Amino acid sequence: MNANRLTSSRFFLRFSIRSLVVALLAAGLGGCADFSGIQPQSKLQVPVMSSAQDNAAALQVRAGWWRDFGDEQLNQLEARALANSPSLKLAQARLARAQAVMEVAKGATLPQLGAQVDLTHQRFTANGMVPPPFGGAVLDTGTAQLAASWELDFFGKYRAALDAALGSAKAAEADAQAAHVLLASHVARTYFQWVRLDAQTAVAVRALAQRQQTLQLVHDRVEAGLDTRLELRLSEAGLPEARLQLETLAEQTALTRHALAALLGDRDSSALPTTPTALSTIRQVDLSGTIPADVLGFRPDIVAARWRVEAAGNDVRNAKTQFYPNINLVGFAGFSSIGLPGLFNGGSQQWGVGPALRLPIFDAGRLRANLRGKTAELDAAVESYHAAVVDAARDVADQVTSTQAVLRQQKEQRAAQAVAEAAHEIAQQRYEAGLANYLTVLSAETGVLTQRRVGVDLAARALETRALLMHALGGGEASRFVAAR
Repeated sequence: MNANRLTSSRFFLRFSIRSLVVALLAAGLGGCADFSGIQPQSKLQVPVMSSAQDNAAALQVRAGWWRDFGDEQLNQLEARALANSPSLKLAQARLARAQAVMEVAKGATLPQLGAQVDLTHQRFTANGMVPPPFGGAVLDTGTAQLAASWELDFFGKYRAALDAALGSAKAAEADAQAAHVLLASHVARTYFQWVRLDAQTAVAVRALAQRQQTLQLVHDRVEAGLDTRLELRLSEAGLPEARLQLETLAEQTALTRHALAALLGDRDSSALPTTPTALSTIRQVDLSGTIPADVLGFRPDIVAARWRVEAAGNDVRNAKTQFYPNINLVGFAGFSSIGLPGLFNGGSQQWGVGPALRLPIFDAGRLRANLRGKTAELDAAVESYHAAVVDAARDVADQVTSTQAVLRQQKEQRAAQAVAEAAHEIAQQRYEAGLANYLTVLSAETGVLTQRRVGVDLAARALETRALLMHALGGGEASRFVAAR
């Protein structure tokens, strides 16, 4: 008896599979034409990298590129920012979400197995399919079984969904690296701004002292009848101006410290060091050679944009497979009985296995609309990638231009400062020889202080442009194109 059942089951399964194959061929031929005429409009230009998968190393941002500046205080601030910044943690949370979506898509490609246990206390109708003595009686029923299903991915629907989720996860990973590079760049730039303000404050303090000395000298000359009160009033006007400069620098310093504390994830600036490192002790970083165009492929934002193109392309593939039939293999095995005492008896066994096919025939244009939407998203991803490459090329070109320009400006400024210091030294020598008054010395020193302010601004700008260049290059492998001096 059991052998006959097994033989009939095998015959039924073979017959079902043959029927399923015939239906599959017929349905496949009828379902392929529905998405005709829907094609992407944007064409991916030659990418700055051959394939996103071939550039996994691009995501590896070189740890501590800011260490090239030789400032231990900056190194500590960068470490705190990367550990505590809310913006970086947000990017990491988005990455975790994308990875979870990828795991869900991966699970859909594998067989599913579930367990079911039902216990019911019920009255059976006396006028239904269940005959007496069960019909009209109040009895317990029970079911305990395993159910399995596997949707055969003949047309690659779930594979395309998994590839799309993988692309999105890789894009989120690249976005997290881009946030890493952006945060490190912002911390370095803000810190260098603080360094500049600190150096400018030192120059402003010297300028105030010089104005006070000038005022005292003019006052003495007025008392001696060598100058008029006009010169005295002109000298007095210089003190409020010097104090105003100090107050302005103090405000800017406080605001910069607030910004730096926010980047570090702190609520206020009390945890920051009292003063930054002296500007003159920070190591300058220069370009070490020509930057090739394909270095843009190492930028995390470019990698992310390329992965989004891949993900959008797989979404289009998945949308096309929706036009094809779904083929499932389902089965169950377990026990079911009326009356719980006999639930696990041999006669309570039940099982079933068989294929199932579902094919969309009329959906009021839903599938075509979905495909058009996914195709439009692919066009948008391609154009976003092109825009990202253009912006990256402009960003790198801008920073290289600024870096070279600052170097030329620093050269001219050093020459101007040398002339101003030589003039000041001559004035000092003439004063010591009794050939000029001290007012001439102070006037010459004003030119020196002016050049020092310009020198501070240029030195700080040189540091900031290096940080901007590292951001433009995307950190990581691109850092080999800059060198410390």
